[in-house]
Amino acid sequence: MNDRYSRQALFKPIGNYGQEKIREKHVLIIGCGALGTANAESLVRAGIGRLTIIDRDYVEESNLHRQQLFTERDYLDQLPKAVAAKNHLHRINSSVDIVTYVMDGDSTNIAPLLDDVDLVIDATDNFDIRFIMNDLVHQYNIPWIFGSCVGSTGMSYTIIPDKTPCLQCLLEATPVSGATCDSVGVIAPTVQMVVAHQQVEALKILVEDFEALRTRLVTFDLWNNLYHTIDMKRSKKSTCPTCGENRSYPKLTYESQTKMEVLCGRNTVQVRAKREVHLDELAVRLSELGKIHQNDFLLSLEYQEYRVVIFRDGRVLIHGTDSTEEARNIYYQLVG
Repeated sequence: MNDRYSRQALFKPIGNYGQEKIREKHVLIIGCGALGTANAESLVRAGIGRLTIIDRDYVEESNLHRQQLFTERDYLDQLPKAVAAKNHLHRINSSVDIVTYVMDGDSTNIAPLLDDVDLVIDATDNFDIRFIMNDLVHQYNIPWIFGSCVGSTGMSYTIIPDKTPCLQCLLEATPVSGATCDSVGVIAPTVQMVVAHQQVEALKILVEDFEALRTRLVTFDLWNNLYHTIDMKRSKKSTCPTCGENRSYPKLTYESQTKMEVLCGRNTVQVRAKREVHLDELAVRLSELGKIHQNDFLLSLEYQEYRVVIFRDGRVLIHGTDSTEEARNIYYQLVG
């Protein structure tokens, strides 16, 4: 056994056999913020064979206190989070096959990536993509691990298609707060606690010790010293359109997916557009309108009282407004 993983392999439930299993597996992480970076680093250090990361955002200064893979240089360069994460992860373990996508995940662009995925880890910050993934993993029969955190509270649950309640069933039985990190904040220990629960479940799945999986929802409040586990077996519904007897996977239809989205608490609107943008040409055209920062992945423009970030895939973040109508007007003025 490679000495690199010797201490992990000495843990009897993993052993040399389990370590080889980890090396053979492929994990997909949706989101590369606080939960995503910590999960990615843990998997890479554990010796995962292949890791795929999908994220739509870029590194901002407010990320640095809790998103552990990123540095001040990443923020100053406005690197996409997936790109910055890959750079750092390769320095941690160059033997891992790491694939990243700078994109806003939806049912059409994520589905082709799932054919050989063994596990999906939820590290997102919104329920649009979570419900899409909930439908996709049940369609493709892939385990996935839900996780969320805000303030000093967090929760995690392991979802196994055809065996456990799906996310839709879970949230109908246990509604979650609408608060977000951008609206009420978050402390780094909360992130680490959620990731600890996600990662130990991930290792169980990767070494195929399914009998050891936690079957209960975990919720906690670190600041107020609260910790609960809840039996969710009865929340599984035979009428559920995702995991029930007559499945329709409703969140995979184009009509159900948001095209213009207010990013909660960030005073920002995201505009989705299925078109490729030539950043160099756009930079020339927009250079007279305001200060521009550009790298290989995005173009950032200081325009009037707004900051407009345009990605190569046509997606645009308009900072400085939470009005979709206002954002739409700015989008057409600048991008056309």
